[in-house]
Amino acid sequence: MYERRLRWPVPCDLPRKVAGQRIVRLGRRAKYLLLGLESGTLLLHLGMSGNLRAVPAATPRLAHDHFDLVLDSGIALRFNDPRRFGSLLYTSGEPQRHPLLAHLAPEPFSKAFDADYLYRITCGRKVAIKHLLMNSRLVVGVGNIYASEALFRARLRPQRRAATLSRAECARLVRAVRTVLRLAIRAGGTTLRDYLGADGLPGYFRQRLYVYERAQRPCRRCGTSVRGLTQGQRSTYYCPQCQR
Repeated sequence: MYERRLRWPVPCDLPRKVAGQRIVRLGRRAKYLLLGLESGTLLLHLGMSGNLRAVPAATPRLAHDHFDLVLDSGIALRFNDPRRFGSLLYTSGEPQRHPLLAHLAPEPFSKAFDADYLYRITCGRKVAIKHLLMNSRLVVGVGNIYASEALFRARLRPQRRAATLSRAECARLVRAVRTVLRLAIRAGGTTLRDYLGADGLPGYFRQRLYVYERAQRPCRRCGTSVRGLTQGQRSTYYCPQCQR
């Protein structure tokens, strides 16, 4: 461990706790990678710009390399994070009950996230629908880029109050969220600046973005100039013609 000062300090006793344990299972919950050990679970979050590389343990460190998980094979899972927004924590209990995971909402691809669920959580809410999509206590895994893109595909303006959506519009939005995420996964994610996938390559979904970071450029669907605005200190983009 080279640097403990991540989003939450890496526990000082973590090396002692995990030493000699085998990795017996791998999982994910929202944006947390779960490395199941014989007597506990490592919770790893990549943050906004972090990446996990598999390298020979003797490989010289790069700038912003913060810790290694060294395997018996001599390979190290090396975590690099320029902004230090990532984290590495350990729990000996049921990981789903960890405070960071216990209150997370349904996954976008799960059966629990359907039109009925989305319609139910939008009813009576004055918040903008884009804010609702990015609330991890209501649905996980829909970040800023994909929220804008899903709303475009669903033909919904990001500023609309959640409570104004009909059930049919909720069904359309559920389909759009899943489509955008599925396409982004196939393309390796979206590289805007410094994101790299596990293979060291950038994500290519940027070439398929319909509205994100395309302010003042023609809409790919109708040709109307795409507009940009700030919502909750995050950039939002939409087509005033296609989205209502």
